[in-house]
Amino acid sequence: MKNNQKLKGKDLINIGIYSAIYCVLMTCISMLGYIPIMMPMLTVIVPIILGVPMMLFYTKVKKFGMITIMATIVGIYLCVTGMGFWPILFGVVFGFLADLIAKSGSYASGKKSILSYGTFCVLLFGNYLPLYIDREGYFSTRQSFGAEYINTLGNIMQPWTAPVLIVAAFVCGMLGALLGKALLKKHFVKAGIV
Repeated sequence: MKNNQKLKGKDLINIGIYSAIYCVLMTCISMLGYIPIMMPMLTVIVPIILGVPMMLFYTKVKKFGMITIMATIVGIYLCVTGMGFWPILFGVVFGFLADLIAKSGSYASGKKSILSYGTFCVLLFGNYLPLYIDREGYFSTRQSFGAEYINTLGNIMQPWTAPVLIVAAFVCGMLGALLGKALLKKHFVKAGIV
Protein backbone atom coordinates (compact mmCIF):
# COMPACT_ATOMS: atom_id res chain seq x y z
CA MET A 1 0.00 0.00 0.00
CA LYS A 2 2.84 2.44 0.79
CA ASN A 3 4.24 1.95 -2.72
CA ASN A 4 0.97 3.28 -4.13
CA GLN A 5 1.59 6.53 -2.29
CA LYS A 6 4.92 7.17 -4.05
CA LEU A 7 4.84 9.55 -6.98
CA LYS A 8 5.33 7.72 -10.26
CA GLY A 9 6.22 8.83 -13.78
CA LYS A 10 2.56 9.43 -14.71
CA ASP A 11 2.11 11.67 -11.66
CA LEU A 12 5.22 13.69 -12.52
CA ILE A 13 4.09 14.03 -16.15
CA ASN A 14 0.70 15.37 -14.95
CA ILE A 15 2.47 17.82 -12.64
CA GLY A 16 4.68 18.98 -15.51
CA ILE A 17 1.82 19.38 -17.99
CA TYR A 18 -0.47 21.27 -15.63
CA SER A 19 2.37 23.42 -14.28
CA ALA A 20 3.20 24.45 -17.85
CA ILE A 21 -0.46 25.22 -18.61
CA TYR A 22 -0.78 27.22 -15.39
CA CYS A 23 2.41 29.22 -16.00
CA VAL A 24 1.60 30.01 -19.64
CA LEU A 25 -1.97 31.13 -18.89
CA MET A 26 -0.84 33.08 -15.81
CA THR A 27 1.78 34.90 -17.91
CA CYS A 28 -0.79 35.82 -20.57
CA ILE A 29 -3.21 37.17 -17.96
CA SER A 30 -0.41 38.96 -16.07
CA MET A 31 0.24 41.17 -19.10
CA LEU A 32 -2.72 43.16 -17.77
CA GLY A 33 -0.35 44.24 -14.97
CA TYR A 34 1.17 46.77 -17.38
CA ILE A 35 -1.96 48.78 -16.60
CA PRO A 36 -1.40 49.92 -12.98
CA ILE A 37 -5.02 49.53 -11.82
CA MET A 38 -5.00 45.94 -13.12
CA MET A 39 -2.00 44.93 -10.99
CA PRO A 40 -4.01 44.24 -7.79
CA MET A 41 -6.84 42.79 -9.91
CA LEU A 42 -4.55 39.91 -10.92
CA THR A 43 -5.31 38.32 -7.52
CA VAL A 44 -8.93 38.16 -8.71
CA ILE A 45 -8.57 37.34 -12.41
CA VAL A 46 -5.80 34.71 -12.29
CA PRO A 47 -7.41 32.48 -9.60
CA ILE A 48 -10.83 32.58 -11.27
CA ILE A 49 -9.71 31.88 -14.84
CA LEU A 50 -7.12 29.27 -13.84
CA GLY A 51 -9.64 27.51 -11.61
CA VAL A 52 -10.78 25.49 -14.64
CA PRO A 53 -7.43 23.91 -15.60
CA MET A 54 -6.53 23.53 -11.92
CA MET A 55 -9.70 21.59 -11.18
CA LEU A 56 -8.84 19.32 -14.10
CA PHE A 57 -5.43 18.81 -12.43
CA TYR A 58 -7.19 18.03 -9.13
CA THR A 59 -9.00 15.14 -10.85
CA LYS A 60 -5.53 13.64 -11.45
CA VAL A 61 -4.23 14.25 -7.90
CA LYS A 62 -4.39 11.12 -5.77
CA LYS A 63 -1.07 11.33 -3.92
CA PHE A 64 0.47 13.71 -1.42
CA GLY A 65 3.14 15.96 -2.87
CA MET A 66 1.65 16.61 -6.31
CA ILE A 67 0.13 19.97 -5.33
CA THR A 68 3.23 20.98 -3.35
CA ILE A 69 5.51 20.25 -6.30
CA MET A 70 3.29 22.14 -8.72
CA ALA A 71 3.09 25.19 -6.42
CA THR A 72 6.87 25.12 -6.02
CA ILE A 73 7.34 24.97 -9.81
CA VAL A 74 5.00 27.96 -10.20
CA GLY A 75 6.99 29.81 -7.51
CA ILE A 76 10.30 29.03 -9.24
CA TYR A 77 8.84 30.17 -12.57
CA LEU A 78 7.74 33.47 -11.01
CA CYS A 79 11.19 33.93 -9.48
CA VAL A 80 12.95 33.25 -12.79
CA THR A 81 10.66 35.73 -14.55
CA GLY A 82 11.72 38.53 -12.22
CA MET A 83 9.40 38.37 -9.23
CA GLY A 84 12.12 37.65 -6.65
CA PHE A 85 12.48 34.68 -4.29
CA TRP A 86 9.27 35.25 -2.27
CA PRO A 87 7.04 33.33 -4.72
CA ILE A 88 9.19 30.21 -4.18
CA LEU A 89 8.71 30.42 -0.41
CA PHE A 90 4.99 31.10 -0.80
CA GLY A 91 4.73 28.27 -3.34
CA VAL A 92 6.30 25.75 -0.97
CA VAL A 93 4.28 26.87 2.08
CA PHE A 94 0.86 27.29 0.47
CA GLY A 95 1.35 24.35 -1.88
CA PHE A 96 2.07 22.15 1.15
CA LEU A 97 -1.00 23.50 2.99
CA ALA A 98 -3.14 22.96 -0.13
CA ASP A 99 -1.81 19.40 -0.34
CA LEU A 100 -2.69 18.76 3.31
CA ILE A 101 -6.23 20.06 2.76
CA ALA A 102 -6.77 17.88 -0.31
CA LYS A 103 -5.30 14.87 1.52
CA SER A 104 -7.66 15.45 4.47
CA GLY A 105 -10.48 14.74 2.02
CA SER A 106 -8.66 11.66 0.68
CA TYR A 107 -8.38 13.49 -2.68
CA ALA A 108 -12.06 12.61 -3.19
CA SER A 109 -13.81 15.60 -1.62
CA GLY A 110 -15.05 18.35 -3.90
CA LYS A 111 -15.30 20.77 -0.97
CA LYS A 112 -11.73 20.06 0.14
CA SER A 113 -10.51 20.46 -3.48
CA ILE A 114 -12.15 23.90 -3.61
CA LEU A 115 -10.63 24.92 -0.26
CA SER A 116 -7.28 23.49 -1.35
CA TYR A 117 -7.18 25.52 -4.56
CA GLY A 118 -8.13 28.70 -2.67
CA THR A 119 -5.15 28.05 -0.39
CA PHE A 120 -2.91 27.31 -3.38
CA CYS A 121 -3.77 30.73 -4.87
CA VAL A 122 -2.34 32.59 -1.87
CA LEU A 123 1.09 31.83 -3.37
CA LEU A 124 0.36 34.67 -5.82
CA PHE A 125 0.81 37.17 -2.99
CA GLY A 126 4.52 36.34 -3.04
CA ASN A 127 4.71 38.53 -6.16
CA TYR A 128 3.37 41.53 -4.27
CA LEU A 129 5.29 41.22 -1.02
CA PRO A 130 8.29 43.32 -2.21
CA LEU A 131 5.86 46.19 -2.83
CA TYR A 132 5.12 46.23 0.89
CA ILE A 133 8.49 45.43 2.46
CA ASP A 134 10.90 47.11 -0.02
CA ARG A 135 9.03 49.60 -2.20
CA GLU A 136 12.15 51.46 -3.30
CA GLY A 137 13.89 48.22 -4.26
CA TYR A 138 10.83 47.01 -6.14
CA PHE A 139 10.34 50.23 -8.09
CA SER A 140 14.06 50.48 -8.87
CA THR A 141 13.59 47.35 -10.99
CA ARG A 142 10.61 48.93 -12.79
CA GLN A 143 12.23 52.17 -14.01
CA SER A 144 11.72 51.17 -17.65
CA PHE A 145 7.95 51.35 -17.06
CA GLY A 146 8.20 55.12 -16.62
CA ALA A 147 7.57 57.54 -13.76
CA GLU A 148 3.83 57.79 -14.38
CA TYR A 149 3.40 54.00 -14.05
CA ILE A 150 5.51 53.88 -10.87
CA ASN A 151 3.65 56.81 -9.25
CA THR A 152 0.23 55.43 -10.15
CA LEU A 153 1.06 51.91 -8.94
CA GLY A 154 2.62 53.32 -5.76
CA ASN A 155 -0.59 55.23 -5.04
CA ILE A 156 -2.74 52.13 -5.65
CA MET A 157 -0.65 49.65 -3.66
CA GLN A 158 -0.96 51.18 -0.19
CA PRO A 159 -0.06 49.05 2.88
CA TRP A 160 -3.74 48.41 3.71
CA THR A 161 -4.15 46.56 0.38
CA ALA A 162 -1.86 43.66 1.47
CA PRO A 163 -4.48 41.72 3.49
CA VAL A 164 -7.08 42.55 0.82
CA LEU A 165 -4.94 40.88 -1.87
CA ILE A 166 -4.38 37.78 0.29
CA VAL A 167 -8.12 37.41 0.94
CA ALA A 168 -8.93 38.14 -2.73
CA ALA A 169 -6.53 35.42 -3.94
CA PHE A 170 -8.01 32.90 -1.49
CA VAL A 171 -11.69 33.72 -2.10
CA CYS A 172 -11.32 34.07 -5.87
CA GLY A 173 -9.40 30.79 -5.91
CA MET A 174 -12.41 29.11 -4.36
CA LEU A 175 -14.72 30.84 -6.86
CA GLY A 176 -12.49 29.66 -9.71
CA ALA A 177 -12.56 26.14 -8.28
CA LEU A 178 -16.37 26.23 -8.08
CA LEU A 179 -16.48 27.36 -11.72
CA GLY A 180 -14.02 24.65 -12.73
CA LYS A 181 -15.93 21.97 -10.82
CA ALA A 182 -19.19 23.04 -12.46
CA LEU A 183 -17.69 23.00 -15.95
CA LEU A 184 -15.86 19.73 -15.40
CA LYS A 185 -18.64 17.82 -13.65
CA LYS A 186 -18.13 14.66 -15.76
CA HIS A 187 -14.41 14.60 -14.98
CA PHE A 188 -15.10 14.91 -11.24
CA VAL A 189 -17.60 12.03 -11.36
CA LYS A 190 -15.14 9.88 -13.35
CA ALA A 191 -12.37 10.68 -10.83
CA GLY A 192 -14.67 9.75 -7.93
CA ILE A 193 -14.65 13.24 -6.45
CA VAL A 194 -17.93 14.22 -4.80
